[in-house]
Amino acid sequence: MKPRVKTITVFGSSRPLESGDDYALARQLGGELGKKGFSVCTGGYGGVMEAVSRGAHDAGGQAMGVTARFFKATPNKWLDREIRVKTWQARLFELIDRGDGYVVCAGGTGTLLELAAVWEMMNKRVMLPKPVIVLGDFWKPVVDRVREAESGQESPWIDRQASLIQFAGSPPEASDMLASYFESQAR
Repeated sequence: MKPRVKTITVFGSSRPLESGDDYALARQLGGELGKKGFSVCTGGYGGVMEAVSRGAHDAGGQAMGVTARFFKATPNKWLDREIRVKTWQARLFELIDRGDGYVVCAGGTGTLLELAAVWEMMNKRVMLPKPVIVLGDFWKPVVDRVREAESGQESPWIDRQASLIQFAGSPPEASDMLASYFESQAR
């Protein structure tokens, strides 16, 4: 029996334009993930979401988008599959549920919420730990500050907290980290 394709949910800003560096980085990420045999899942709209979907498509991979009736935006044209939900809250949890792993790109408060939700759900053991890769240094001060605030507390999960979020400096590094993680789980 052929193993199920792993899905990587990618979080990031809707603002980057096709001509920008963040778009190019996200498109490269989608391509690297597609080359490694991952499918990608995004929020389905523009910016990072479009770029990741486009990169995966260009590499022969699959891209799904979780959209919400709440938003009046049009899904990007690079999606192979759209999953439409009613509210932004349902969209958040659908994105989390569909991911076997996550990559977090630069973004605003929506991306911060997505990172925080995944992190907290793993912290509180609401979901099993899954790989979370933060691409670049954009979120590093936030993650470092949270780790610092938590480090003085007594808790069984504090010791493992540092391993919940990993950093990658480039799209190839992020996709390699995810591939290595899933290879180690298969053994």
